[in-house]
Amino acid sequence: MLSNLLDFAKHLGRKVFDTDAEAADNLLKHIQTDNPGVDSLKVAYDDGVVTLTGRARDQACKEKVILMAGNVEGVERVDADGISVLPSVPQAEEPVAPEQVAAAAENTRFYVIQKGDTLYGIAQEMYGNGMKYPELFEANREVIQDPDRIYPGQKIRVPELG
Repeated sequence: MLSNLLDFAKHLGRKVFDTDAEAADNLLKHIQTDNPGVDSLKVAYDDGVVTLTGRARDQACKEKVILMAGNVEGVERVDADGISVLPSVPQAEEPVAPEQVAAAAENTRFYVIQKGDTLYGIAQEMYGNGMKYPELFEANREVIQDPDRIYPGQKIRVPELG
């Protein structure tokens, strides 16, 4: 569930800032490098808590931007209540209802990397087929830069495969 996604290991992850004063700007730059589809993104940082606002193209984009912010050293919690999810109809401009967002979130699981894990092993455990690891990598491309470089404590998405 999305609520489990919001807590992270503060002492783990990619280092993108040295001081709290530069945290928000550097986190925004970090996310914008591989922005998964969140428009008007704004980032605030206060004592380990990142607050995100913006408009996500879909639920997966929202989840990815949360993971991108949370898998950073110095971040222990991400508040993404300010990110609205647009409906899947391209012409629509209104955000989807909270119950629709919750239903979409139900189709994705999250996994915290453990020591010794590989994407192949995680795919084997979660999908029953280790050869599905490329789908797992693609679902986390913004979070995992190299499928051979995952680390304990990192959180990833494990979406339901169609």
